Amino acid sequence: MRETSAHWWSDALNDPWRDPTTSAVLTPPRVAPAPMPEPPPGPDRGRSWLPAVLVGVVSALVAGMLGGALGVRFGGAAQQEQSPIGSGLHASAPAPDSLAAVVQMVLPSVVTIRITVDGGTALGSGFIVSPEGHVITNDHVVSGGSGKATVIFEDGDTAQAELVGTDPESDVAVLKILQHPGLTVARLGNSDTVVAGDQVVAIGSPLALPGTVTAGIVSAVDRPIATGSVRGETRYYAAIQTDAAVNHGNSGGPLVDVAGQVIGINAVIKSMADDEHSAGNIGLAFAIPINHAQRVASEIIATGRAKRTVIGAELEEVSRGSISGVRLRDVISSGPAAAAGLRQGDLVISFNHRPLSEPNDLIALVRKTAPGEVVSVTYKRGSTSHDVDVTLVADAD
Repeated sequence: MRETSAHWWSDALNDPWRDPTTSAVLTPPRVAPAPMPEPPPGPDRGRSWLPAVLVGVVSALVAGMLGGALGVRFGGAAQQEQSPIGSGLHASAPAPDSLAAVVQMVLPSVVTIRITVDGGTALGSGFIVSPEGHVITNDHVVSGGSGKATVIFEDGDTAQAELVGTDPESDVAVLKILQHPGLTVARLGNSDTVVAGDQVVAIGSPLALPGTVTAGIVSAVDRPIATGSVRGETRYYAAIQTDAAVNHGNSGGPLVDVAGQVIGINAVIKSMADDEHSAGNIGLAFAIPINHAQRVASEIIATGRAKRTVIGAELEEVSRGSISGVRLRDVISSGPAAAAGLRQGDLVISFNHRPLSEPNDLIALVRKTAPGEVVSVTYKRGSTSHDVDVTLVADAD
């Protein structure tokens, strides 16, 4: 329903200032005739013609305003009738920079994963990372299964897959699709360039709803998260935090940037619920950075297991005093920390310029870093601060 305008010019036919029998006509302005010679003024002439002039000027102004208003009112209505809204002319494809285009690019590479576990069927998400059919997902999606899984594609087609290997501590697992031609491989981005405020899209199968797309922003990077697993291991994430809606079933699915590149694996959510089965989205979700996951997955494919990055020190569970940092309980001789000059009792304040407040912070950041990479460490010995470079290594186990 269209609301009637309340402006004074909205109903010109009932305007009390207008003769209803006279139609409005637009004409060119008249050319004023040449002025007649002015007779000599009489004693009261100035006062006799001035009111007439003022009345003429005011009348001209009112007539001009009324004519302009009527032109806008009825001329605009005629123009709208020629170009009505909803004419049926739509773009043939989404704009290249739209989220719809991003989703169309990524969705064919995302799969739903069903795996039989004790007591029922586990459901999660994953994405294809090689033409050979390798799929990255979370370890906790396939944990407790038989090593066989069913993957469901965007178009509803299904295929069988087998488990290649897992790394419980980093929560990364790799499946391989056995037979399915024409696979779409996801494009992997660079999670080291991700910053807070970047726009992102999460794709997966939350609550068994395949192909679900949610959007948000990166809330933080390198957020240290430690969670337990059913097998007793502790999983460490130096995670990408996002407010995109993530729920049960999103695990293992991609977190994607606006270029359509995977920058993380959706893995963990925080919730106000008392148990994980009733937990739901409250805008606090965490993804494993793709650089970390890609390295782990490549090692699993090549050797069946992943290398664990270490700094060569044992950490105290609680730091002494009120100063933030992580205290070294022991330093392994000939390890990376010892080689850099760190000693037992030193208080590590930052790792690659990231401040530390508890041991899990340091462990998560070390695990995220590739073996052989040189990192900057700031520590305190007594009241003196020191900056050193530490070359991390892979665990010998």
